[in-house]
Amino acid sequence: MRLSHVGKAFANGTLALRDLNLAVRPGEFISLLGPSGCGKSTALRLLAGLGSPTTGELAWAGDPTLSFVFQEPTLMPWRTVFGNTYLPLRLRGMGKAEARPRVMAALAGVGLAKFADAYPRQLSGGMKMRVSIARALVTNPALLLMDEPFAALDEITRGRLNDDLLTLYQRERLTIVFVTHSVFESVFLSNRIMVMAARPGRIVADIPVDAPYPRDREYRTSETYNRHCRLASEALHAAMAEAADGH
Repeated sequence: MRLSHVGKAFANGTLALRDLNLAVRPGEFISLLGPSGCGKSTALRLLAGLGSPTTGELAWAGDPTLSFVFQEPTLMPWRTVFGNTYLPLRLRGMGKAEARPRVMAALAGVGLAKFADAYPRQLSGGMKMRVSIARALVTNPALLLMDEPFAALDEITRGRLNDDLLTLYQRERLTIVFVTHSVFESVFLSNRIMVMAARPGRIVADIPVDAPYPRDREYRTSETYNRHCRLASEALHAAMAEAADGH
């Protein structure tokens, strides 16, 4: 899919995006990296069809299915882990008996099969986010959109979920667009990093990360990882300086 020369202006006059170009190829893991207010979440919502561009074009190849993982898990507290994960299939008219194998497979994929009958109040923050990811994957999406899903978690849990997400990415052969503020997270997860500048939001650098998968603890301390972190950090600081200068 492709965003071509996309601009987005809001009713209050804010120009959130201008001349944004982004092509997403099957099997890619793309991170949108940038400071707050640079339009990362706006771009992701346009990809999800949760809004329309003011200018430019959004083009899909075929009729892909997609799922969205938000910053918060957004679980229904009165539904069990199974019930929350089953919800997208229920909305499509699939009965619970028919859906059960897919729901349980999705929960097993995030390590929560044993918690199918638990309620959100019984789960940790990381477990709640795993349920949110399982709910997104239960529909077998062609594209997974993730809006800073791990930002509110502690560093240890965040690192563990980064590892788990890469396992899912490889096993399910997903295509992912991931919004983050973290240089380190973007370099660990992605094979392309799109650095965005603000006022208005636009992509100012496209950084390929050529390290092979799977990636592990050794990768986090490798020269390849450090080199890409330096490149992404320099591009991010340049984008922030450009925005501060009002360009």
